[in-house]
Amino acid sequence: MAPEDATPVAALIRAAFAAQSVVTDPLPSALRVTEADVTAHLHMGGGVVAEFAGMLVGSALWVAQHGGLYLGRLAVAPSWRRRGLGRALVAAAEAAARNAGLPMVRLSTRLALLDNRRLFAACGFVETTREAHPGHAAPTFVNMEKRLSWAPGPG
Repeated sequence: MAPEDATPVAALIRAAFAAQSVVTDPLPSALRVTEADVTAHLHMGGGVVAEFAGMLVGSALWVAQHGGLYLGRLAVAPSWRRRGLGRALVAAAEAAARNAGLPMVRLSTRLALLDNRRLFAACGFVETTREAHPGHAAPTFVNMEKRLSWAPGPG
C-alpha cells in the first residue's frame, strides 16, 4: 500500500464495514475512517491492497505492537467476498510479520460477526480474550492471535 492509496482505501473500508452482515453496537469506528487516518496508519505501520483490473477490491492495515503484528481494518469489497481475498490479505499480514521478525499476528473482531470469527479461525487464529467497548457490561469483541510456525515458543 502506498500513500496515494489512502483515499480509495478509506472509501473501501467505510463501504466494507457498512455492509457487515450484522449491525453492531457500538457502530464500527471504521465507518468514520478518513484518508488522513489511513495516511497516519501507514506512517506507523503498513498495509496491502488487492486490485483486479485496476479496481481496488481489498485492503488491510497493520502495525507492530506488543511483540507482534496487529492486523486491523481488513476490508473486502462486498461484491468480492467469499472468493479467498480475506485469506490472501491475512497471508500478506503474516508475511509482513515474518519479514519484520515478529512471532505472531493479532487482531480483534466483533463477537457478533460470526463469519469474521470463522474466517480467522480457519486461518489459524485462536481466541485469547474477550472485551467490552466502553459503556457495555458484556463483551462485544474478541481478541485473537496466530503464532507463526517459524517463531520460537514462549520463554
